[in-house]
Amino acid sequence: PFVFLPVSAAASPQESPSPSPSPSPGTSAWSWARRSLPPSLARSPPPPLLPSRSPGPARPPSRSTSTPPAALSAGGAGGQGLAACAMESPDKVDVNRASAEELATALFGIGRKRARAIVRRREELKGFSSLDDLLDIKGITCHFLERNGNLLFCQKNKVSTAKSMEGLSSSSSSSFSDGGAVDEESGVHGDWEEGENEDIDEREDDLSDTAEGIEDHCGESYYYFVADLVQETQGRGLVQRVKPKMKRKSENGLDVRSLSPGKKLCKGSEYTSSLSPCINTTTTFGDIRNGNIPGQHRRRITSVTPPTDLQEWLGMFQRWSGPEKLLALDELIDRCETSQIKYMMQVIEPQFQRDFISLLPKELALYVLSFLEPRDLLRAAQTCRYWRILAEDNLLWREKCREEMIEEPLYLRRRRMLSTGFMYSPWKSAFMRQHKIDTNWRSGEIKPPKVLKGHDDHVITCLQFSGNRILSGSDDNTLKVWSAITGECVQTLVGHTGGVWSSQMRGSIVISGSTDRTLKVWNAETGECIHTLYGHASTVRCMHLHGNKVVSGSRDATLRVWDIDTGRCLHTLLGHVAAVRCVQYDGERVVSGAYDYTVKVWDPLTETCVHTLQGHTNRVYSLQYDGVHIVSGSLDTSIRVWDAENGNCLHTLMGHQSLTSGMELKDNILVSGNADSTVKIWDIKTGQCLQTLQGPNKHQSAVTCLQFIQKFVVTSSDDGTVKLWDLKTGDFIRNLVALESGGSGGVVWRLRASKTKLICAVGSRNGTEETKLLVLDFDVDMK
Repeated sequence: PFVFLPVSAAASPQESPSPSPSPSPGTSAWSWARRSLPPSLARSPPPPLLPSRSPGPARPPSRSTSTPPAALSAGGAGGQGLAACAMESPDKVDVNRASAEELATALFGIGRKRARAIVRRREELKGFSSLDDLLDIKGITCHFLERNGNLLFCQKNKVSTAKSMEGLSSSSSSSFSDGGAVDEESGVHGDWEEGENEDIDEREDDLSDTAEGIEDHCGESYYYFVADLVQETQGRGLVQRVKPKMKRKSENGLDVRSLSPGKKLCKGSEYTSSLSPCINTTTTFGDIRNGNIPGQHRRRITSVTPPTDLQEWLGMFQRWSGPEKLLALDELIDRCETSQIKYMMQVIEPQFQRDFISLLPKELALYVLSFLEPRDLLRAAQTCRYWRILAEDNLLWREKCREEMIEEPLYLRRRRMLSTGFMYSPWKSAFMRQHKIDTNWRSGEIKPPKVLKGHDDHVITCLQFSGNRILSGSDDNTLKVWSAITGECVQTLVGHTGGVWSSQMRGSIVISGSTDRTLKVWNAETGECIHTLYGHASTVRCMHLHGNKVVSGSRDATLRVWDIDTGRCLHTLLGHVAAVRCVQYDGERVVSGAYDYTVKVWDPLTETCVHTLQGHTNRVYSLQYDGVHIVSGSLDTSIRVWDAENGNCLHTLMGHQSLTSGMELKDNILVSGNADSTVKIWDIKTGQCLQTLQGPNKHQSAVTCLQFIQKFVVTSSDDGTVKLWDLKTGDFIRNLVALESGGSGGVVWRLRASKTKLICAVGSRNGTEETKLLVLDFDVDMK
């Protein structure tokens, strides 16, 4: 874009080679200037000039701050107002009578488009009451009125004209003339053809809009970042456009390349000295007020008639140095009443409340927002539309989900459109869904559970939950497959001749172990028994499935590795001297705990025992293995943490008073349930007990089963209750299940939980509670 800087006033008649007569009243500056031009240039229209704000009257030499200005205590006598510093122009345009063509010709920084807008607005209002009415027109700003204050008046209210002239200097009121465009390289004058006038006006309008838009945003007139400069033709008082030559940084002299609108010139810099007095780098509070609130103008108190000496007083203040102004303001504040100070605060404070997020680049703004908690991020999204867009950033919410270990559901893979041009983050939706689910666990209304009956009065010995399938095994020799959605019994797996005491499920494949010394592989969809695995000489008490291989442990003190696809026994692991009670398998190593007080680590391929972990003084009942650490719980009340690589005992966790009946390990956090009715949370890396889940709401009998899901620990007990605890703080949250027969025989034997569902196997040993499964749903509908 082209922006033209103002030049000094035309050469005086004494200095000009060809003196021109002074303009007479009623003659525009451009018309008067054309009389001195050659005929080929005289018919050219005036170039689109954007004069900078006047630098204002010159200041007197700085005085010491300890010496107040003489006029400060004298009430401003003898001072001159700002209006007195402005040079009157011979031409003035009445905005209530001038045509669009006259406005476009006589005023600076205005084209035909904006001039026509002024005329249209005047017709709508049936005449302007003051020059302030022009501020309602798009593109007309306070700076525009300052530049053209000496050329405008409104016949209905001439007081406004005097106000509009404040701050103008003689340089801004001098006439501008143009002798046509001069090409820097050829020096040949180019005439302005009539056919080009419309294009010039349109470029002028676009240029004015751009420059004033930047001016409104920054609060100052920064016209030094433009592509072209205007210079005065020597000896003729004419204006010409000069295309600057490109300069390298190493070259000396003024570099006229574009500068960022947000950059200010340094004091004493080459730019300031070269372009002065065209550029005034002083920013007044009025500039800030008008720049911070686009489309709005400074509030004026119209109910009070201005004092006659107000302009004189303001002009005197403007001429003082900075320290003198501060001294005057300090004295003025001491003389103000409370209501006046309150008014000043109401005017000043909002101007320094900056929306720094919107001013930052998007990357930095998102980085700042990433430090907010999700709750605060949701609140920030309600600030404004731009903050909403930032707070909806998909990558930002992805990081929040990863911090909370939330996986994006499949149905949210595609981003949904909320409104035109606004995308809704699927990661945010996943986070919000999980947040609502957590709220349901903590405090949501517990809906009546689905009740699944089918094992009569027998004990449910094993429970599995995968996807929408529930598998229950009982000492009635059967297994049942249930739908977690409908609660119906889909299949009953019949074939064992003894009670079922262990099971595993993956998809539609079910493996069961029984007192009849066999394992069976089932199809859960059809109920068909695919394979019957023979080999053990006693009850199959435990098993672990990995891939297409399952490892089983038996009371016969052996372990066997089976291929569930073929039904063949691949390996037999011999070494324990008592019943194998628990087993873990990760595809490479088998870890087993037995009643012989030992834990063994096996290589199934070579069928050799890699390590025998000795240290417990009683039977081992529970195991956890993550590939690096082995955790074993024993009847000797201790829990031991072992290094799976070298077999060393890393920590002995002491604190329980009885048998550790169940454990669960995730990362370095271990949760253990004990027959002493307590649950403990441990850090296996340090060996410290982080929390003990006890207190007035603790279980009143042995803990039978436990599971922790993200932020919660769910525990069941012989007292007939299922309790929810906060994993981080160890606080009791509430009872999820409380059997009426609890304390008199009702027992919760097993439980399994997912992020949204809880399945409990309940019953009794004395017939006080019917054997059944309870399914509780904490999911939410995100439609």
